[in-house]
This record gives sequence, structure tokens and C-alpha cells, in this order.
Amino acid sequence: MGKYTEINSKTIDQWCEDGWEWGKPISHETYQKALHGEWNVLLTPTRLVPHEWFGNLKGKKVLGLASGGGQQMPIFQALGASCTVLDYSKKQCESERLVAEREGYTIDILCKDMTEKLPFEDETFDLIFHPVSNCYVEDVRSIFKECYRVLKKGGSFLGGYDIGINYIFDDDEKTIAYALPFNPLKDKKIYEDSLKNDWGLQFSHTLEEQIGGQLQAGFQLCDLYEDTNGEGNLHDHHIPTFIATRCIKK
Repeated sequence: MGKYTEINSKTIDQWCEDGWEWGKPISHETYQKALHGEWNVLLTPTRLVPHEWFGNLKGKKVLGLASGGGQQMPIFQALGASCTVLDYSKKQCESERLVAEREGYTIDILCKDMTEKLPFEDETFDLIFHPVSNCYVEDVRSIFKECYRVLKKGGSFLGGYDIGINYIFDDDEKTIAYALPFNPLKDKKIYEDSLKNDWGLQFSHTLEEQIGGQLQAGFQLCDLYEDTNGEGNLHDHHIPTFIATRCIKK
């Protein structure tokens, strides 16, 4: 890993230790419900991903990209998929392993950095599930290209993305404190504030990078929806700060 991704992996490990919402694995009861067809997953903070975005997952190969934590992959396993998860947080990978052992299924768990070349052959997966996480990455376009490479023709790429608005505000979300782009590797104050406030090293990305980057990689955009933070001033004013997209490899 490069230096900033090492900082982020350790930061997320600590967040998980502290009870981070996105680091809590699903319960046995939730897994059992999924086995009987009652399930939902998130790509962004609050809006549930439409079931029609997935199709029938039975027998499909699914990659959870930066999707560790034992929240989504167990659901897909319960629906009959064969899952692989790649995440650079050791704690998130541990959660995946714990749920798999508890529920008695096998999952491939790779504790690796998604900014590096993905360790898979071309056209390996039927579905890639990529919840909000590329805000911890400086260059997202190279990740989209790798996703396109390892996805089978006709396969789906489902992703959740921060659209950048969050990064201009201070903690109360009422005062504009930073200019865009928000990049701690290119702004000393942002770097220092990020470490002081335990944000990890996060990066704002434009829709040009997020959606344009997927289109440039070769994907066809099929659907999208917006979401809010789920809490805070921006959420209270119904201001969308995230987007989820469904793309296909034609």
C-alpha cells in the first residue's frame, strides 16, 4: 500500500474497534431471513438498493470491492452467490471471516488495497458491489478500469459514491470551511485537520470523475439514485450528498 492508504486502513480498523456503523456484521437472524428471501443492502447511507439491480444471484460470482465488514457479502451468500471480498482493513476482513464461520459458508477474503491492480483474471465476476469507499482514494478512474477488466460481459457494477458536497463544510454542516477539491495530499491544512479530527485521508470527487470515469472505462450507465447523509444539517434540509449507480459491461 502507499502511505496514505496505510493510514486509512489503520484508521478504519480503529473505527471498527470503536463501534463504527459500517463495521458491524449482520446478525444470525438477519442471515436466516436472507436465506428465506427477506433481505436488503445499502450502497449509500440510507436508501436501500433496488432488488432488480441484482437479478438472480444463485450461482453468480460476486466481488465485494472495499466491501468488508460482514454486512453485504453474507446476504449475497445466502442468496446463492459465490463471494469474494477485497478490503484493506484487517478488522473488516475479520468480520467477514467471523460471519462465514458462524453461518458455515466459504468466502474468499483478500486483505488488499483496491488502488493496486486487482488480483483477478479478466472477466472473473458476474457482479461487483462497491459501497461508498472511493472517497478514501485519490484516483478513482484507475479503479473503474480495473473493475471493467475483471467483470464478465453483461455483468453489473453497483457503486455508491460521495459527490463532494460534504467536504466543504465544518462539522456542524453550516459553515463553508474548505474549497474543492478536498485533497489532503495537496493541501497541508486539510492533511493536518484530517489527522487531528480522525477523518482518515479522504478525497472529494466530482460527478465527472465518478460517472464520467465509469463511462470512460467502457461501462453503460443503466440507473442511478441519490441519497443523503442520513443525519445532520444537510440531511435535515434534504440535500443529496451521495449517488448510487448501476452500470453494465456491454
